[in-house]
Amino acid sequence: MLKIHQLFLRTYLAIFIAILITLTLATYFWAKNLYINQIEKNLIQNLDTLAVVLENSKDINSLNSVVLNLSQVLALRVSVIDELGDVIAESHKNLDDIKNHSNRVEIIEAKNIGIGKDTRVSETLGKDLLYIARKIEIDGKTYYIRMADYTNKITDNFKSLTIEIFIYILLFLFLAFLATYFISLKIKKETDLILDFLKDIKNKKTPIPLKSNYTYEFYKIAKLLNKVSLKLSKREQEKVKHTAKLTLANRQKDDIISAISHEFKNPIAVISGYSQTLIEDENLSKDMKKKFLNKIFSNSNKMSQIIDKLRLALKLQDSNNTIALNKISIKRVLENIISDLKVKYKNQDINILGEDKEIKADEVLISIAITNLIENALKYSQDDITIEITDNYLAVIDKGIGISKENLENIFKKYYRANNNEWNNSLGLGLFIVKSILTIHNFELKIESTLGVGSTFKIYY
Repeated sequence: MLKIHQLFLRTYLAIFIAILITLTLATYFWAKNLYINQIEKNLIQNLDTLAVVLENSKDINSLNSVVLNLSQVLALRVSVIDELGDVIAESHKNLDDIKNHSNRVEIIEAKNIGIGKDTRVSETLGKDLLYIARKIEIDGKTYYIRMADYTNKITDNFKSLTIEIFIYILLFLFLAFLATYFISLKIKKETDLILDFLKDIKNKKTPIPLKSNYTYEFYKIAKLLNKVSLKLSKREQEKVKHTAKLTLANRQKDDIISAISHEFKNPIAVISGYSQTLIEDENLSKDMKKKFLNKIFSNSNKMSQIIDKLRLALKLQDSNNTIALNKISIKRVLENIISDLKVKYKNQDINILGEDKEIKADEVLISIAITNLIENALKYSQDDITIEITDNYLAVIDKGIGISKENLENIFKKYYRANNNEWNNSLGLGLFIVKSILTIHNFELKIESTLGVGSTFKIYY
């Protein structure tokens, strides 16, 4: 199959060869006809001049000398024929050898319309000639004066003109061919760029944007292909993002199952163990039964809390969630939290430093976030903890086990859990929930921690 530039060149060659032949032939016949018409015009003018001379001289006896002199001057054959068709003066032949001319075409036409012409092989000279004859009156008698020129002379003179015309046409077509050749190269370059562009799209490579100002059509094609490429690129990016989301969602599902399995393992084991003892041992004392039932109740509550945390984490992920912001007192929120936690952590004190501060927040959500931070501090510290209130932030400070640098970089990730016992982000949801709550409030959480020394959690509002 031919390439477009090859097809273009072949078509060009066929068209221009046809044009060359047509133009050459048309020009040849047009110029030849023009040239012959000019010869005829010259012959007629010479005949008119001769007619005036002969009509004025009225000397029939001197016709032969006049004809001979005129023939030598004009390099033409000149004849004078009487009304009967007999040649009475001739420049190129003896009169005795010439036949009657009454049946000659040019003489017949001249007799009828005053002037006649014909092209033929001369019976007298045996050569092709162009004849022009004219009827004149001398002393009341009719005569015909005739001039003739050799057609081979016309052809010989025209050959050089034809060659010149052919050379000019050929030169023009050669220049046109060069222009067409360079145009075809440019078209090839443009089409190659388009093909490379399409190959990149096919191979899912990011193609270099097409730029073409060669023609309006190529410009439109390039513009359209760039739009198509951009759409395909966006679609591919969306596909990659969607795949990544699915992968992440699947991984998170696995993480959820793993985390829930891990967190539920101990409570279920406790509930199962105590329940089995209660069922199998009928001789248990009332106090022991109550103790076992309290353990079962406590662990079922723990499982319920884990489920609540998971539900809250999933809810906070919903981008359509809106919160109602109201002015609240930080100190009042802290006092309520401390009052609740004192029941569980009776042996640890929580000290509040600084003046009260009002902030705009959702009281329920912000209470959950602060409770998480304070409970973590109490859980991993044997000493008292300190809460500091400033104009810019609230800090929860403990002197507990601290968090390693590795865990510090990951503790905000959902379902992330430390691999050792230095610190435990229960179910990997605690700090994720805190971070999510603070984010929807446009608050910021920063952590400073040293392993074995303690941690400081700061909420910037």
